[in-house]
Amino acid sequence: MIRRRRSRLEVYLEVLRVIGKGESKPTRIMYKTNLSWMPLQEILNFLVSQNLIKEIESSNRKEYFIMEKGKRILTYFEEIRKILPQEITEAYY
Repeated sequence: MIRRRRSRLEVYLEVLRVIGKGESKPTRIMYKTNLSWMPLQEILNFLVSQNLIKEIESSNRKEYFIMEKGKRILTYFEEIRKILPQEITEAYY
């Protein structure tokens, strides 16, 4: 089966979901979301700017943690996924 390309929204939500499940290091987030480094950096910067995640830097290492606003976004889209037909949401999960 050929998978279609993920939308920008799907990619951003996937990054949020991975961080929400406990991955905090950029390299691990990159592997779990199947993104290359530069696009991931852009997404992380955007999510930080929107207060969906927070960035903590210590010992020259950055880690990312989901904020309450980010958790609400994930919950909102999970509720939508439950309502919509599977064909529409199967690419998301």
